[in-house]
Amino acid sequence: MNSTPKRERAVDGTGESPRQVRRVVPRAVGAAVAVFAGLVVLVVAAVALLSVRIDGDSMEPTLRDGERVLPLPAPDDGVDRFDVVLMRTPGRDVLLVKRVVALPGDRVRIVPAPKGGQRVLVQRAGAGRWYEVTVPGAAGAALPTPCCGADGRRSVSPAARTVPAGRFFFLGDHADRSDDARSYGWADLEAVSGRVWLRTWPLAGAGPVDHGVRLRPLPGP
Repeated sequence: MNSTPKRERAVDGTGESPRQVRRVVPRAVGAAVAVFAGLVVLVVAAVALLSVRIDGDSMEPTLRDGERVLPLPAPDDGVDRFDVVLMRTPGRDVLLVKRVVALPGDRVRIVPAPKGGQRVLVQRAGAGRWYEVTVPGAAGAALPTPCCGADGRRSVSPAARTVPAGRFFFLGDHADRSDDARSYGWADLEAVSGRVWLRTWPLAGAGPVDHGVRLRPLPGP
């Protein structure tokens, strides 16, 4: 009878030896790293595919020439005042990035400012107080652009106009460099394909797009 004692192997709670565990753990970590890297590649590819390049300076200082932005699909409940949106030019198949200024039922008017330039005025839902709309840091509209005519375009006299049902009034933040509703007229709400929410390029400036707008109530009853 062989009396040599058998060497027993230490096992963990799973029944595996430490040597087996040491082999399994690196493999699991490596697989997780590979999956994570694959997901990162997919996200970067999706962002690159879906992002839109800003051409021109009509949206400065909010967005600058050469930057890339990522739009979200247009919400089912419609856009909000002062959203920056991706839209198609009224009457043309051209994509624009502009700011929604007035919605259906709002009244809008562009008038000369006391110290030069132009002021954009909005009366929400066509009643109550008028507000002056400004984008912090944006250059004032120095060009003679009184508005609006019955079609939403610039006009000789700065008449207040009500935005028709299903339409909206839009402007570029850098008004002197922008072709917008003053050139094209009211736009259909269905022309909006997305709401611009994220700057993806350059990387140093990547992050949410600031939609900050200031409203200054005008004196009135």
